[in-house]
Amino acid sequence: MDQPDRRQSADGPAEGPPQRRRGKALEAAIFEAALDQLTSGGFARMTMEGVAGAAQTGKAALYRRWASKADLVMDAVVAAMPPQTDVPDLGSVEAELRRIIVTYVGVMGSPIGAAVRTLMGELDHERAEFFKGFLHERVLGPTTEGILAVLRRGEARGDVRRGAAVPTVADVLPAMLLYRSKFCGGVIDEAFGAELLEQILLPMIRPVRP
Repeated sequence: MDQPDRRQSADGPAEGPPQRRRGKALEAAIFEAALDQLTSGGFARMTMEGVAGAAQTGKAALYRRWASKADLVMDAVVAAMPPQTDVPDLGSVEAELRRIIVTYVGVMGSPIGAAVRTLMGELDHERAEFFKGFLHERVLGPTTEGILAVLRRGEARGDVRRGAAVPTVADVLPAMLLYRSKFCGGVIDEAFGAELLEQILLPMIRPVRP
């Protein structure tokens, strides 16, 4: 009697070993696993072994690319961040600032936003200096520069008072959004962003009419 083919299962051909991922596919899987571990357990509990297991690769593959989990996290966050784009001229500073708020709220409500909030939580610990520069360069700095560009355009257009297009004013919006997220635990949504714009930022920058 013929012996059953051991490569066959009761339901059909047995599946072979999982396909080995390389290059960009492997990197994407590692980044996804790193961000998932970061947001679910925090940076302190995240391990290179755990990331490797979730990405179905070996720990050596991670250490060939990144010297530490902090280096891995920063590259994963950068890869997941949407590209920075200039706000187009929409005809009014209010419309342009509203566009920035909608974009910012969308990012903060996404998985990458959850990762950024987790990193902000690390600013209370010994890794504060390590992550502070990274967050400023990759998250806060570009947002502030975008707002400042909008304010300068509005000043030239005449719907921003002269002297208001300065970094201190541009810092108000991201500072308030981060304060609400980090210290108050409040929801950052479009309604809160609109209230912040209408009640705080626009009154600060409107031209003084004679």
